Amino acid sequence: MSADTTPAHTPASAALAQHAMRAFDTMVQRSAAFTPRAGQQAMAQRIADTLSRADLGECDNPTQAIAVVQAGTGVGKSAAYASTAVALALARKTRVIISTATVALQEQLMQKDLPALAQTMDEPFVYALAKGRGRYVCKVKLERLVGVGSAEDDLFEEDFPAQALGSASREAREERRTRLYEHMATQLAAGWDGDRDTLAQSPQPEDWGPVAAERHSCTVRQCPSFNSCSYYQARNALAQAQVIVANHDLVLASLGTKTLPDLDNCLVIFDEAHHLPAVALDQFSSAVDLGNLRWLDQLPKAMKEVAKALELELSEDPATVASQLKGVFNTLARMVLELVHASTGGKDGTLRFAHGVLPDALHEPVSQMAAQAAGLQKALDALGQEVKTLSKEDPSRALQCAQLYARLGPLAPKLASAFDTAQLLLEHGEQPLAKWLACTTDGDFLRLSAHACPIVPGDLLRQFLWSQVRGAVLTSASLTSCGSFDYFLQEAGLRHNPQASALEVSSPFDYATQGTLRVAQTVADPKNAAVYTAEMVALLLEDLARVERGALVLFTSKSQMRAATDALPGVLLDVVLVQGTLSRTRLLAAHCARVEAGLPSVLFGLQSFGEGLDLPGALCETVFIAKLPFTPPSDPVDEARAEWLRRLGRDPFNELVVPATGIKLLQWTGRAIRTESDRAEVVCYDKRLLTQAYGRRMLSGLPPYRLEQQRSAA
Repeated sequence: MSADTTPAHTPASAALAQHAMRAFDTMVQRSAAFTPRAGQQAMAQRIADTLSRADLGECDNPTQAIAVVQAGTGVGKSAAYASTAVALALARKTRVIISTATVALQEQLMQKDLPALAQTMDEPFVYALAKGRGRYVCKVKLERLVGVGSAEDDLFEEDFPAQALGSASREAREERRTRLYEHMATQLAAGWDGDRDTLAQSPQPEDWGPVAAERHSCTVRQCPSFNSCSYYQARNALAQAQVIVANHDLVLASLGTKTLPDLDNCLVIFDEAHHLPAVALDQFSSAVDLGNLRWLDQLPKAMKEVAKALELELSEDPATVASQLKGVFNTLARMVLELVHASTGGKDGTLRFAHGVLPDALHEPVSQMAAQAAGLQKALDALGQEVKTLSKEDPSRALQCAQLYARLGPLAPKLASAFDTAQLLLEHGEQPLAKWLACTTDGDFLRLSAHACPIVPGDLLRQFLWSQVRGAVLTSASLTSCGSFDYFLQEAGLRHNPQASALEVSSPFDYATQGTLRVAQTVADPKNAAVYTAEMVALLLEDLARVERGALVLFTSKSQMRAATDALPGVLLDVVLVQGTLSRTRLLAAHCARVEAGLPSVLFGLQSFGEGLDLPGALCETVFIAKLPFTPPSDPVDEARAEWLRRLGRDPFNELVVPATGIKLLQWTGRAIRTESDRAEVVCYDKRLLTQAYGRRMLSGLPPYRLEQQRSAA
């Protein structure tokens, strides 16, 4: 790929780029209280130059153009990419997909940024939020359950053994569900759009699942509720929009479908792009639960009842194959329990298979699982197709067919998980997969599962995403690590793409004046967790006693945070708010209220508080970092990848661990200064940031804070 350079324009693309920049300039001129930023201008210019060169739609030898832009806090990323990309899309009669990693950014785009942009543009545009099908209610399912709860149809039960609930708990759950479903039906009749997120109170996942829309349960146009279907009404709204806001999961899950516009015929913006590699791994991984098998008892019963109700013939008795598959599951469950406990001394945990090689003893049962799941899947698909055909041929039976098809639908993904996981477990190529077994106890309930996952996200993105995308922008405040784009480009599958260019746009903040980075020189080695934690907590408590307004403490583990919480003196108990004790929304509201009242307030949080948390001014005048945020070494995918790299003679610590930690550290320190007027301090208690070569690499990738060293009194 090229860095800080872009290929020459054609006359047509140059004219488009100029048009996009005029839209950006207009936005700047018409936006109230707008502060011109050189970095934002540079970012907008790179995006205009890049997206104007991309060839869209059907054409010979199309040109791909991808811009990777790191824009520091305060640059105004969304205004830069939205103004230019929307102007280009309108000029080219195409659309823009803006993909994010968090709901917070989606809300900001939909409620603030895009409405503000629409006020400044001469040409109007429509924007809409895209969500997965499962966020919408299925009217057919809801109508089936209203008034009867879920007891009448065990196919809509969550998948755990009946003994896991006492009779009182079961009755309370059924009563809660009945009230919820009746309320939802009333709301739907009164105009509710069927979107789970627009309900006044979000349902619990186990209550929402039985009424959620899903592909495998839908007869589409043959459904009598199709014209009033919440999901398809939302899809129709998307079809009218020139700008679609989505998330990375949905974009990757929609590849090869028609859920979103074709990626070779639209412009794509990936904001919070540093999440893209992890989302790719998650999308292409597979897992199967070996213990919760009620669905296997339900499956033949459901197939027979559906066939009987519609007077259809089953080619073979599904009960036989389901019984065989259940036997295989039970065999595998026993083997998983024995293997995991043998490796953990009888405790819960995971067992990863070295080099992705499945033990010989597992080959036969896993092969049987694949074969029997495939056979049942084929029979289920054939029956489902007959139901849909009958619905089409006899509209008078459409409602009956839709309800019966919805009974079959929840079973298909379970068979698919069994088959897909078995296939991945049996696969063994030049590049291994991460394969592992897991055993966890939840109360009195034991969960046993098998997992398989690719280990190189860049390969997945290159094969499935970049092979389709023509014009794209990837942006975030944290794409470089240790001062280089190399790690992110490798993880994102763009390292050797000649059509991709990278640009770093500095923050408008004066970090040397506005901020200080203080590194404590502890006596204890951070690798000696117990001794280091004790010393770190002692230093932290001294610092917290001096906090006058808002502060944030970021921990690398729950045990570390618990140690600090348990050590709090009485005078600080009313000052500290701990993640997990309240919902995130309530916790932040309490923090803001305290600071606004002139009281000190300190947030204790983990990784999720190290990113996306915007606490300007007095709300966060100090960020305390308990330890460098290395990923725990027990992650099976990370372990498998490190093992593979070592076998190739490469160094996984320097190649993967250090740059990944550098990106996290950049995010964590980024919580400190959020505006041009902020004054803040970052305190890191991990001396390795200065004493180790890898720490100094990470330090080189941080903003240029004024650096101070603090000697420990210990």
